[in-house]
Amino acid sequence: MKNSKLEMKNISIEFPGVKALDGVDFSLTCSSSHALIGANGAGKSTLMKVLAGAHAHYTGEILIDGKPVTIRSPRDAKNLGIEIVYQEVDTAIIPYLTVAENVMFNSIVNGMGKKQFINWSKIKSSAKDILKKLGVDVDINMLASDLTLAQKQMVLIARCVVEKCRFLILDEPTAPLSNSETQELFRVVRDLQKSGVGIVFISHRINELFEICEVITVMKDGKLVTSLPINEELQQNTIVELMLGKKFDDVYDKKVCKIGDNLLSIEHLTEKENKIKDICMHVAKGEIVGVAGLVGAGKTELCKTMFGAYSHTGSIKVNGKQVNNKTSEKAVKNGFALVPEERRKEGVLITDPVYSNISIASINKYTNFLKVVNKKKEKQDAIAMIKELGIKTPSENQSVALLSGGNQQKVVVAKWLSSDAEIYILDEPTKGIDVGAKRDMYELIEKLAAQGKGIVYATCEFNEILSICDRVYVMYDGQIVKELTVKDTDEKELLYYSTGGK
Repeated sequence: MKNSKLEMKNISIEFPGVKALDGVDFSLTCSSSHALIGANGAGKSTLMKVLAGAHAHYTGEILIDGKPVTIRSPRDAKNLGIEIVYQEVDTAIIPYLTVAENVMFNSIVNGMGKKQFINWSKIKSSAKDILKKLGVDVDINMLASDLTLAQKQMVLIARCVVEKCRFLILDEPTAPLSNSETQELFRVVRDLQKSGVGIVFISHRINELFEICEVITVMKDGKLVTSLPINEELQQNTIVELMLGKKFDDVYDKKVCKIGDNLLSIEHLTEKENKIKDICMHVAKGEIVGVAGLVGAGKTELCKTMFGAYSHTGSIKVNGKQVNNKTSEKAVKNGFALVPEERRKEGVLITDPVYSNISIASINKYTNFLKVVNKKKEKQDAIAMIKELGIKTPSENQSVALLSGGNQQKVVVAKWLSSDAEIYILDEPTKGIDVGAKRDMYELIEKLAAQGKGIVYATCEFNEILSICDRVYVMYDGQIVKELTVKDTDEKELLYYSTGGK
């Protein structure tokens, strides 16, 4: 097993209006870790979905140990020892089942046959053994819905290992993880490598790829650019330039926007279950205010509480007037917009077309007194928004599910641009998008600020706070522990306060 080699040769695939892959070659050896990188829409996830059996209509050849194999379904891939853990772990985990049931899910389903009974004690002991082997400390009796994102990811990896996988594909595995959780994932990956598993890492965090991988493959516009060994001579800037096809300055030059009168005032905001406590903050017109903190600090809970998703006490004022954000619907009417962290789960209607996702937050603009939607006008405005934001899609009718992560994020933002929002709450807005799309997002945010909108920018990426924000509130354990002016701080100080420093 340790010498097994997987090869993909001349792989091509087309979707309506798009050639997603064009003659791509890729290879992976057991006991190695291979990085796969490219700008959003480059085709890296599509290539791995072909390998995992999710796209059956590809052309080209796949070989294992020099012998051609057929992969036209996920079952074909599993039978060959190929497993994948997708970026959106909540789409693969089954929330109402226990950890043990999730780990052993494929074994339960595939091993049933005509059996009428399941040996639950064996299911639990097997799950416990595999988690112990991975060094993952989690209660096998917990419901998956109660797990953290990092724990869910480990459970899904355990599910793959149960299947005796030879090749494991991890799609943006570190995007939702803290630094300590990322290091724990890397430990598990290294252990899997030692046991003979070949790992594919899809990620935009180039520094992490340099830490964990041995080879890096770069894709652009559905084509292979190059594959290079990761060593001391290879520079991260070289990889970025190969991804984008041009020189790239990684320092973002923030534009100065005029900051106006106070727009949003929050006093003693507390979520009913104390997910956030006694939050006091303010945002002026044209100001970009960061909310910094590590994973679990309460950033997402603050964003959702402000947007009316959680019951709360305290005061929220817009332009000096008290507003009642008891529900998300009321928050929208009060001029709030939320771009959530989990865009596929909460930000878009993933199977619906691009145009209806863009119009959904302002659908009343397109309906008459009989509530009949003017589809022509709806699509015209969507096409204009697609052009303005540079959303890469063959047409406004394309399903959002078929867009890249960065373009899905642009759709989430686009739906609010056509509404009457005054306050934009952005929760990890660049999660899972490449450096080029990140710069596009920065420019879009600055454009909103220049229009006098108030921006709340929540992230655990401190370099982003320093690149785009004017002020920053640092969160720890559900509370704001420090307010800082961005020009007078640095990553070291942000990390100090976000880890409980006083």
